[in-house]
Amino acid sequence: MAVECAWFWTTPMKTLDCDFLVMGSGIAGLMSAIHLSKYGKVLVATKKERAESNTNYAQGGIACVVAEGDSLNEHIKDTIGAGAGLCNEESVRIVVEGGPDRISELEELGIIFSPHSDAPAKDYDLGKEGGHSHRRVLHIGDITGREVERVLLERIVSDPNISLREQCMIIDLVTTGWLNLPGPNRSVGAYALDSASGEVIAIRARHSILASGGGGKVYLYTSNPDIATGDGVAIAWRAGLPIKNMELIQFHPTCLYHPEAKSFLISEAVRGEGGVLVNDAGESFTEKHDPRGSLAPRDIVARACDREMKVSGAPCVYLDITNKSADFLRKRFPNIYEKCLGFGIDMAKDPIPVVPAAHYFCGGIEAGTDGATALPGLSAVGEVACTGLHGANRLASNSLLEAVVCSYLAAERIGASDRISVSEIEIPAWGTGEARISDEGVVVEHNWNEVRSCMWDYVGIVRTTRRLERALRRIKILKNEMREYYVNYYITPDILELRNIVAVGELIIRSALMRKESRGLHYILDYPDRNPDKTAAETIIRDEPGGDSEQ
Repeated sequence: MAVECAWFWTTPMKTLDCDFLVMGSGIAGLMSAIHLSKYGKVLVATKKERAESNTNYAQGGIACVVAEGDSLNEHIKDTIGAGAGLCNEESVRIVVEGGPDRISELEELGIIFSPHSDAPAKDYDLGKEGGHSHRRVLHIGDITGREVERVLLERIVSDPNISLREQCMIIDLVTTGWLNLPGPNRSVGAYALDSASGEVIAIRARHSILASGGGGKVYLYTSNPDIATGDGVAIAWRAGLPIKNMELIQFHPTCLYHPEAKSFLISEAVRGEGGVLVNDAGESFTEKHDPRGSLAPRDIVARACDREMKVSGAPCVYLDITNKSADFLRKRFPNIYEKCLGFGIDMAKDPIPVVPAAHYFCGGIEAGTDGATALPGLSAVGEVACTGLHGANRLASNSLLEAVVCSYLAAERIGASDRISVSEIEIPAWGTGEARISDEGVVVEHNWNEVRSCMWDYVGIVRTTRRLERALRRIKILKNEMREYYVNYYITPDILELRNIVAVGELIIRSALMRKESRGLHYILDYPDRNPDKTAAETIIRDEPGGDSEQ
């Protein structure tokens, strides 16, 4: 690893020590910390406030087999069916079969899933979403993620073995290879930026866990919050880890279309309760693309919406659930109902204007369901990891399931592993050189917008080789500009995030050019058919072109 320094340091650098460094405070990170705390001291580093994560905005719920008439085999079948032939069947089996125990664990921690009205305990009000053959989505109204985040944070702050550091943005990993130490290369911690003070610190840990979520902000329109800048994937790539299937970006079909609404998702559960996608003439159109209509898997529905908008020239389509009463909608979707009402949309009377938006990364750091990566001392769990569960298209509400199962399996593996000491390893002070304060913040803002517009225009729901090649040329120029800027000026959170989304954008484009077929979330007009050879459809990038990886 060759860390690029962008800081002139004149005083001794602060070094924090822990057994386990967890990067991210969503469900994957918090559950990892909870499980690891019995094995040693845990530091959870989160780049913003503790509750700011993709988990906190998750509306739908957690898919898990808990009802009579459903079965693990059916859930496995649905997952593999949605994955368009690219799922790792062993990963699917491990995650689906591990679900019931992890749901019980969440309930023991204090999470209460919505029951049927006046029903006995454990009689859940299960939702049904696209691609599922049964109702199996446990939820807490339409604020599942927010409630899960709240309960887990309460558990974290009460654990004396866990400390949580906010405004702490990981810059890069530190490895023994970069330190020129003898023996196999392994992770021994990370450099991080304290955003409040501007101080760069070192965190020394015998094992680090990347649980930093996805990167929807690489696109102009996304359902993700502002923090989703693909940091973990970029950090791992710079450390030389293989990155897998990054072209497989799930676009959620129904993000609220309103000039004052920012990244507000209309949950797929609305379609599960009878909502139908219609055009501006009120005509249902998804049946033209799949007999399952509005409840087809997300890749099919998103392309159907995209096609309808392009053919008609309309800026959006509509989600119509006016067949349900206001009382039902207030009870089942209290957050969505009130949010829409605030924009003048009564979903009991008015179809909701929606557009597809970047939502979830099915690719990421190549990892096992136990979080193991190619770099000893580093694990990856949650959306940042590519375990093979989702294949070429994620089945709705399988993401939180993956996070709770894989964080448990990762902690069990890490806790049982050799306790290698890193306390004697000295991490050098951050950087040397002539870095200075930037007086050109407009450059960062401009490049940020250019990356996101480029990705949306050329690397969206429907792609062509020509558009991808054009995007790659522009991203490479932006990458070189960003690298120069990063080295010459003091680092800031904005600079670090721009550095990461440029890296993620390049990974997506290069991966898309490698896939000479249309499969699941990757639809390219030059290759409209699926390659029957599954192994040929894996796209893995191990380093930058020409071997000039930053780390």
